[in-house]
Amino acid sequence: MKTLFTDVRIFDGTPRAARAGSVLTDGATIARVAYAPDTITPDAATRVIDGAGRTLMPGMVEAHTHVTWASSVEKIYHAFMLPPEEMEVAATRNVRVLLDHGFTSLWSAGALGDGIETRLAAKIAKGEIPGGRLVPSTLERSPEGAEGVETGDVFNGRGPEAMRAFMAYCAAEGVKAVKLVISGESALKPDSHNAIHYTADEMDAAREGARAHGLAISCHAYTDEAVALALRAGARIIYHASYISDATIALLAQHKDTVFYGPGCGVSVAALEASPPPHIDMSHMKSSATERMALESVLVPKMKAAGIRVLIGGDYGFPFNPNGRNARDLAHFVDYFGYTPVEALAAATSLGGQLLGQDVGEIREGWMADLLLVDGDPTADVAILQDKDRLSAIMQGGAFHKQTLPETASVGA
Repeated sequence: MKTLFTDVRIFDGTPRAARAGSVLTDGATIARVAYAPDTITPDAATRVIDGAGRTLMPGMVEAHTHVTWASSVEKIYHAFMLPPEEMEVAATRNVRVLLDHGFTSLWSAGALGDGIETRLAAKIAKGEIPGGRLVPSTLERSPEGAEGVETGDVFNGRGPEAMRAFMAYCAAEGVKAVKLVISGESALKPDSHNAIHYTADEMDAAREGARAHGLAISCHAYTDEAVALALRAGARIIYHASYISDATIALLAQHKDTVFYGPGCGVSVAALEASPPPHIDMSHMKSSATERMALESVLVPKMKAAGIRVLIGGDYGFPFNPNGRNARDLAHFVDYFGYTPVEALAAATSLGGQLLGQDVGEIREGWMADLLLVDGDPTADVAILQDKDRLSAIMQGGAFHKQTLPETASVGA
């Protein structure tokens, strides 16, 4: 099926200004992009959508997804861990909720249940359930006894051989991105961000195992030492890094062609905004969030200036930070990190596509037809993307997940 979007302002996913034009999709891909005054003449088999001046942009990429963190804008869970069957129901809902909100691709940053995400990814790929195309992960791996709270699981022991076995297990299960929790988490256990959970030998084994099985590695790392270990493991993306020095920023810049960075600010802002009932103690989380946001307001602009690719994604899925609010990250990048709206949009689209290593995140001929038709101009105000009702159309792989505008059949040339 061919679809022609006419009278649209095209934001192509790169840090360029939007331009008037039209876009033709054919099957799952973008067949042609024309900028005014050029036009596209549809054939008789093409449906035509008059955008009436709306903005056409790539679907967004959530680079720090936790679909098994159950809470969403549609259903809040006050228990973090759920029975496996209920967790899978919640995760199935969450991939659809994220698609409803314009996230057509999802990079998992770890799961609470083993096997759930690989099953979801297969169903999404087959069109059996709606959801952003998912790069699945498994249980976040942190060494046994290293945390005072449950942040992950190691079911096959410590040491290099156990790490190699874990990577082989993940590959056999269909996992694509393995999450390693290298640092502690002060939001859950005070002052634990300085804790280091792995040895250099284990990180070497992680790198070797991941390369042998074609896996990517995502790392939770806060400090210079933790980030150095993440790089040693060949991390594809490093989350948080709030406490690193300028020397480590320079080290990351040396790897800017192979590694990505995600500050994960969404959870911090939401924690600071949260007003929990008296029996819920969020003091540790709020204290950590205050410190991290102060540090990251300096760190992230330095990262961007060094050419490091910084991505959105903020640990959504808590009751106070539910899945579906993920587009708030774009406004956080503008408000806290000094991004322009177009730079924030690029972080959510083309840079996310680069993380996935797929032809998504840009409006470019031959690339996947993952498109959002937005009622308004997000290149001037990214906050409008927080309102899913402003998404007049959501297209994934050339098929409409949502379409609210009338379409006309072309009469041909």
